[in-house]
Amino acid sequence: MIFWRSLCRPFGTLCQARAMLVLDRAIAPHFSKRLVAVCLVTLLSLFACLVLQTSPALAGIDDDRFDGNIFALYGGNGSLIPPRISLAESMNYKKPALLVFYIDDSSNCKQFAVVVNRLQAFYGRAASFIPIDVDAIPLKSSYSANEPGYYYQGVVPETILIDESGKVVYDGKGQVAFEEVDDAFRELFNLLPRSESVELKLRSFNEFNSELEE
Repeated sequence: MIFWRSLCRPFGTLCQARAMLVLDRAIAPHFSKRLVAVCLVTLLSLFACLVLQTSPALAGIDDDRFDGNIFALYGGNGSLIPPRISLAESMNYKKPALLVFYIDDSSNCKQFAVVVNRLQAFYGRAASFIPIDVDAIPLKSSYSANEPGYYYQGVVPETILIDESGKVVYDGKGQVAFEEVDDAFRELFNLLPRSESVELKLRSFNEFNSELEE
């Protein structure tokens, strides 16, 4: 009897080992697939959260949250940032300039970006459009007339229209209406006032209004 038990014990151990091996082979593929599936779901969830957080569709035009380039997100015009020309260069060319002081995390600036885009559509070839992030203005005790800091008065948005001689012809603080800035441009370029023509029509020819779209 003892001999028979000693003979069967190795056989039983061998059978147990083979059974465990078969069970491991049966379970391992399913476990690996499940682990891969869990990892994929986790990665997709993280990616979706990242996309949703940076999606322009979820950007709030009515809040003071930073969402990115406000002229691209809300004005539909990413070409305004960075400006194609500096104020000093525009003055050297004797070209009128529109300075728009803003910050990206202001609902007022976000909403005004739409107005700036409309203005550029009409006057972008005749005047230099120069958005200025006020956080990027160097801190100095004084500024020269060809530096944006010379004109900034601590309000956003603030819109400054400078003529070809370097004179400020318009200074609008806050969310001014499109029509208000448009009237200033019309006066600068000698165009008919809005009361006489909503469309841009020339009073008389000059080198600036010849570039305007009628």
